[in-house]
Amino acid sequence: MKPDENRRFRLTLQYDGTYLMGWQLQPRGRTVQGELEDALKKITGKRHPVVGAGRTDSGVHARGQVAAVTLPSRWDIPELHRALNALLPSDIWVQAVEIVPGHFHPRFHAVARSYRYQVGLVPESESPFHRPWCWPLVQEVDLETLHKTAGLLLGRNSFRAFAKAGQEHRGEVCVVTESGWIRWGDVGIAFHITANRFLHHMVRYLVGTMVDVGLGRRTPGVVRELLFEAGTEKVTSPPAPPDGLFLEKVHYPDPLPEELPA
Repeated sequence: MKPDENRRFRLTLQYDGTYLMGWQLQPRGRTVQGELEDALKKITGKRHPVVGAGRTDSGVHARGQVAAVTLPSRWDIPELHRALNALLPSDIWVQAVEIVPGHFHPRFHAVARSYRYQVGLVPESESPFHRPWCWPLVQEVDLETLHKTAGLLLGRNSFRAFAKAGQEHRGEVCVVTESGWIRWGDVGIAFHITANRFLHHMVRYLVGTMVDVGLGRRTPGVVRELLFEAGTEKVTSPPAPPDGLFLEKVHYPDPLPEELPA
């Protein structure tokens, strides 16, 4: 490799979004993208743009966010990994660094994403060791009803009713391949969902509505109607708070295609 060549690095990131204003650079306030670019500037002496797989909102966490940056070839994996973790604040951690093809794009090459949402059902969920990473509902819900309701989301459906804003150029249809609730230790329950794409605040609106169903405040039929009946006058419940939401994993094809998907 020639000295003047560049390398494309893939970064797998974990972060606690409690005191971050989301992924994307903002004029004021700390963001994941901003902290990464600041750290890279200190390491390399110049600013290098970092591209992420998705724009997590303020307060949302990640266990498997993916980003990419192109750097001079003199940087190798162990050196870059150590330097980033030495300079990044304590609420952002680089889990892994890999060298990837130069055309790799974290967002456009992704074929699916997985999210987890944690709901606290017991008083302990309000403890400072749980509260920043869950919705402390502190009420019992009907888990069997939640399971059945989550099953309605599977497949190819329009989720426009469960979105704060649409994406006119990409439409409102998402393909959900995993959707279900599990126990979260002795603290509460967690919702897992995997889909090829997500609309803005989609997971939070889904959780807010399903929890109301699990509490008996609404019937399971409301989710079915919002999904399958165009023009319904029904609306979702308020979105669940961002605190309980985690980007768990971004999925990529192997091998990576030579060109970006259309």
